[in-house]
Amino acid sequence: MKILVMGGTRFVGRPLVDHLLTAGHALTLFTRGRQPLPDGVEHLAGDRSSDEGLTALAGRHFDVIVDSSGRSLDDSRRVIERTGAPSHRFVYVSSAGVYADSELWPLDEESPTDPASRHAGKAETEAWLRQQGIPFTSFRPTYIVGPGNYNPIESWFFDRIVHGRPLPLPGDGSTITQLGHVADLAAAMARCIEVEAATNRVYNCTGAKGVTFRGLVAAAARACGRDPGSVEIRSFDPAGLDKKARKAFPLRLAHFLTDIQRVRRELAWEPAYDLEATLADSFQNDYSQKPPGQPDFSADDALLAG
Repeated sequence: MKILVMGGTRFVGRPLVDHLLTAGHALTLFTRGRQPLPDGVEHLAGDRSSDEGLTALAGRHFDVIVDSSGRSLDDSRRVIERTGAPSHRFVYVSSAGVYADSELWPLDEESPTDPASRHAGKAETEAWLRQQGIPFTSFRPTYIVGPGNYNPIESWFFDRIVHGRPLPLPGDGSTITQLGHVADLAAAMARCIEVEAATNRVYNCTGAKGVTFRGLVAAAARACGRDPGSVEIRSFDPAGLDKKARKAFPLRLAHFLTDIQRVRRELAWEPAYDLEATLADSFQNDYSQKPPGQPDFSADDALLAG
């Protein structure tokens, strides 16, 4: 198939492009041209942040469009306005952040969404694709981690463990969160193109199990080759902080756990990485390969003093 990938040279795009090339698809990557390109792809240069930046897409048509970087409805709609709807599928990376607060866990794909969420544009995109009759498959991951992650999630924990810093956790550390490996998400995205039942479906896609914040610290310590018992954990009071904020602390301050039975059943997909393997891969093949530096821990001091 002729596939347009919006991006394809960073994080999710890298393993996804590998899957698609191995499957024999003809790939076109639309990027700003700042990252090296893999062999065997066509490159269109542009910047999706403006109408003018999408000029290279005008008049092109594709069987599949993969959009892993669109955040708003306009982001994706502007692409389709130039290429027309894909004949086979629009594959979209949404977010489990679209869901509303809940007392019932885990969240499934029918759980209510939050129109005030900072990810609301992704839910709007899903709704628009369905309304327009454009065949799509959307994935709602929780936290995507692994080699190439440019969001400070696992690296936040690694930094403090490696530098022997106390690790601030909200409350007693029993809040449950959920991480998924980037390669597992990429595999599911590539797989959905081959499965007709995935048309017009939304899938939660992440790791198989949740983990408490304290459990995450212990797993991160083992990934760093450290004894979890040697990591000093200090509690801070999350009262008064936005529980969905990810500033001084990199994760939501509330439970964040999704059910992945639908994607397992309909795509015959299983995550290849559990939490321990995910963090070990990220540490060994990304974090430990970077030049050593001195992270800024001043936000920790403010958390612990507050």
